[in-house]
Amino acid sequence: MENQVTNNDEIEIDLGEIFHLILSRLGIIILSGIILGVISIIGTMLFITPQYESTTKIMVLNKQDSNTLTSADMQTSTQLTKDYAELIKSRTVLEGVIAQLNLDISYQQLLSKLTVETSTDSRIVTIIVSDEDPYTASEMANAIRDMAAEHIQSVMDIEAVNVVDSANIPSEKASPSLGKNGVIGGLLGVIIAMAVVIIIYLTNDTIKVEEDVERYLGLSVLGSIPYSEKESRSKKQKARKRR
Repeated sequence: MENQVTNNDEIEIDLGEIFHLILSRLGIIILSGIILGVISIIGTMLFITPQYESTTKIMVLNKQDSNTLTSADMQTSTQLTKDYAELIKSRTVLEGVIAQLNLDISYQQLLSKLTVETSTDSRIVTIIVSDEDPYTASEMANAIRDMAAEHIQSVMDIEAVNVVDSANIPSEKASPSLGKNGVIGGLLGVIIAMAVVIIIYLTNDTIKVEEDVERYLGLSVLGSIPYSEKESRSKKQKARKRR
């Protein structure tokens, strides 16, 4: 029988034991990862709506002289790309697009669909719009680009905003990624299973073998009486036969 022992002293954690414990439960741990990974993939397929991304690009060039383009003009335009990004995401532009396309969404909802990317080494501003419908995503991206071009010209007093790329109609979904979510779910399942195994091990303070007596109680074992259910049954059967 196992004896329950309460010990208020600090017990040293044997990392080697924990390592071997994890190895002994490796099958369960891997199985947990596989199960949670599969659940993540199925949940992604059933409950997450695919999103498509449409991209359009513009280049804004601030020309001080309409006949010449100087290096100062190019440097100024590069420095202002972040300002252009903020103007693209402004309430004036997005609410104008909502009204133009008669969209049944709010400014914040359209803003959450919009990503504006700029580079410190380029004058090109990239506008990305995501939506569950690829055609709607393309339509919104082009509308935002055109509305933003007018707003930038008005606010920044710029002659023109050039279109580098028109918005594409995406053929493949941008998110969610079944593989990525499956891997994340699998890793999470492995981590949870390992944590459960270790917690059960650390919270189990029962005496099971002779080494536990010496380790936790600091007592030397003089002898032990083997006892198990099988031995008990065997002894009972022998006693009956003798009768």
